[in-house]
Amino acid sequence: MSSFWKNKNVSITGGNGFLGKHLNQALQLKNPKKISIVDHKDYDLVNNNDVVRMYKDQKPNIVFHCAATVGGIGINKENPGKFFYENAIMNLQVIHNAYLNNVEKVISIGTVSVYPKNSPVPFLENDIWNGYPEETNAPYGIAKRIMHTHSLSYRKQYDFNSIMLILTNLYGPMDNFKKMSSHVVAALIKRFYEAKKNNIKEVSVWGNGNSTRDFCYIEDIVSGIISAAENYNDSKPINLASGKETTIREIAEIIKKQINYDGKIIWDENMPVGPNRRNVSIELAKEKINFHPKVSLEEGIKKTIDWYLGSESL
Repeated sequence: MSSFWKNKNVSITGGNGFLGKHLNQALQLKNPKKISIVDHKDYDLVNNNDVVRMYKDQKPNIVFHCAATVGGIGINKENPGKFFYENAIMNLQVIHNAYLNNVEKVISIGTVSVYPKNSPVPFLENDIWNGYPEETNAPYGIAKRIMHTHSLSYRKQYDFNSIMLILTNLYGPMDNFKKMSSHVVAALIKRFYEAKKNNIKEVSVWGNGNSTRDFCYIEDIVSGIISAAENYNDSKPINLASGKETTIREIAEIIKKQINYDGKIIWDENMPVGPNRRNVSIELAKEKINFHPKVSLEEGIKKTIDWYLGSESL
């Protein structure tokens, strides 16, 4: 076991969210001195006074900054100002106060939405600044670009150790299945399950099914985050993804089959679909942190569906 975690106080912002819960579980096995959860009900990270109080209360050596105002295409489109401001300000305040409190390291969680709309595939870390992000997610993506700039500038001026990891489309058990804010996999699982349960003969899916995404199982992502915390100390961001491109049509068909839904998929091309293609390179992650995702899409979706069906029966 790595000695990196010995006598470390660890804070996880967004620790009760999807990613934060899985990260907390994995970190427990590393036996740090203490793990503290930064939850919105206790600390509003948009409010600097709460951020100051969080650092005073928890006294972390290591901060995983997972907190964000997030959601799917629809809620992003309806709330561009909120998504920009809240993400930008909380990122600035978390990193700045970490510096003021002599935190040893901040691991900031970025998003594939930082990449330009017309970025060539696969997405490479050097391409982040080569254009404007896809419009539906641009405010969120730009806020994360600001976080990256913050990390770069504080390392250059203050030698402050802050890294940013660019995460792709996550999925897995404990995902957010709320109708208005869920992402692709969770939303489709819920939709197909409810259609089967209620004997609905058609399921509507946004777009034409040809858009692509890079879906990576949550446990693989968490393994990469922890490896980066232990081994990576550079402000150049690192992609964490599956490295595989999958169409929305393919993902819908996999979920339909595993749910045993025998109805029809209706593609609604009048609804927003986000970027046309997302295929993310993980070559840098392989080189720098020995990142190698293990869970196949079919296996990961099965685990997610099993968890969801179990939670529905409670």
